[in-house]
Amino acid sequence: MRLVHLQKQFQCYLLDGKSEIERHVVATDKASAMQRLAIYGNAYRLRLLEVLGEDFPGLKGLLGAESFAVLGCAYIDAHPSAHPSIRWFGRHLSHFLRERTPYNDRPELAEMAAFEWAQGEVVDAADTAVCSAEQLAAVSPARWPDMRVVFQHALRRLELHWNVPVVWRAIDDGTTTPTPEHSTRPLAWLLWRRSLQVHWRSLAEDEHWAIRACLDGRTLGEICQGLSERSAAPDVPLRAASLLKQWLSEDLVANIEFGEVPC
Repeated sequence: MRLVHLQKQFQCYLLDGKSEIERHVVATDKASAMQRLAIYGNAYRLRLLEVLGEDFPGLKGLLGAESFAVLGCAYIDAHPSAHPSIRWFGRHLSHFLRERTPYNDRPELAEMAAFEWAQGEVVDAADTAVCSAEQLAAVSPARWPDMRVVFQHALRRLELHWNVPVVWRAIDDGTTTPTPEHSTRPLAWLLWRRSLQVHWRSLAEDEHWAIRACLDGRTLGEICQGLSERSAAPDVPLRAASLLKQWLSEDLVANIEFGEVPC
């Protein structure tokens, strides 16, 4: 048999438990063919569990090590690794927790997984040059209404009903883990990377809308018009300028553009 076929059968054993490869494995006095295969199979699953623990420490902290291992084994069975890089193995975990009993009885678990996965995406996002306040100051005030804000690649937004960022911080710091708290209205959170560090903060409703509008290619003039309908600030242009100043100071802005939005 060709090596590629042996490799395929071995992969099927690891991913699906299919045992066609057994007849090509030599037994010894100390172990049968299946026992020798199980050594590799168990090591493979343990490595996947290890990766999940590294990617989702907050979730592991909420569940405890034993319950997290049970969850990990169930997830491995439901979502065998299908990507050449193990980095992406946990990408379905939040959805899995929302859909699978008994985890769907604790919706904070799915939100914690989503929050932690978003952090990983922020870390892995492509580098982007950031726009400086000096670059913005060089733009004529007459052109501001037609200006479009382009954000850096390492930016993610989440709407969460649970205080999982607060819980995650306590677990990461090793302090007493607060009880997860639920809000009937979701709170928007922004995650981004700055100086190789992941940052996050909650968003006011008008800022959340403004960021979505920027991502949709709206001009600053259009954003001011939208803010006038959503913001409680008495001076909407000042509020828009304040948001832009904050985004620049946090290295969120990659570029300032004019003209039509490319298709």
